[in-house]
Amino acid sequence: MLSSALSSGGSETQLSCLRFVTMLARCFLVLLLSLATPLLVAMETCPATGIHGMPGIPGLPGRDGRDGDKGDKGETGAVLHAGLAPQKGETGETGPTGFPGKRGQSGEPGEPGAMGAAGSPGEPGEPGTVDVQRQAAFSVARGTELYPNPSSVIHFTKVITNINEDYNTLTGSFLCRVPGTYYFVYHASLEDRLCVLMKLDETLLASFCDHRRTRRQVTSGSLAVYLSQGQQVWLETKDYRGMIGKVEGYSIFSGFLLRAH
Repeated sequence: MLSSALSSGGSETQLSCLRFVTMLARCFLVLLLSLATPLLVAMETCPATGIHGMPGIPGLPGRDGRDGDKGDKGETGAVLHAGLAPQKGETGETGPTGFPGKRGQSGEPGEPGAMGAAGSPGEPGEPGTVDVQRQAAFSVARGTELYPNPSSVIHFTKVITNINEDYNTLTGSFLCRVPGTYYFVYHASLEDRLCVLMKLDETLLASFCDHRRTRRQVTSGSLAVYLSQGQQVWLETKDYRGMIGKVEGYSIFSGFLLRAH
């Protein structure tokens, strides 16, 4: 019985201790919550002191807004009485120079100006060809010791001067290319009687004859005549033909232009 009483008393004591411990734990929990609650509130309400982040990318421009409502009609202006004109304001400042405009139409030619001073002489030009084309001159010699054929054209085959090749050594005639006044002359060495005829296109211009038989004579004849372009002049023999062409005594036929027409 005593053991039962002791056993019953021990159980009550353990239960009392358990209740005390449980109550003590609750009090500690309440105290812990009372201390932790302000700390949690402070963490939520106070921001953390960290490094600021980088700015974000600007957003796209927004669309234009809608047109506003039409405004009210303004008040009527003052009536301009008869006889009163709008008053001109003060002249403003000169604006900047504008861009050049397009070129206008050409005006009427002005009057000729005064003659300027003479300039310095220019450099000599290159030799021209006009003067050469309007020149004519030849000198040819008989290059053989044989007498010319009777009643035939006398051929002078040795050329001394022949501008523009106007004298033809094959035909024995001079061809006029520049119209004008010409002068023709011949000097002949002869050992026998000689007659020389000067002809213009089968027309006899002059006749020069020497009937002396003296050895190594010299005779000559000349004539000025007007020629048209294309006409020809030559010397021709008759019955007497004692003209020679030796080195010691040439027979020469010459002609040149005096003046062009």
